[in-house]
Amino acid sequence: MAVPKRRTSRAKRDMRRAHDALRPPARSTCPQCGEPKRPHHVCGNCGTYRGRDVIQTDEE
Repeated sequence: MAVPKRRTSRAKRDMRRAHDALRPPARSTCPQCGEPKRPHHVCGNCGTYRGRDVIQTDEE
């Protein structure tokens, strides 16, 4: 069975974990209504994507 010969130092452990932090999701603004939305996704507020109505919303 494989067993580490030496204990991993705090510095080595933390350098390995440096890329594990969660990042907030990317945001952009909808050109139709100005609400924040995820890039390359349908706007949840007005239901448009790239200038086209994709989803029927209550506003209409």
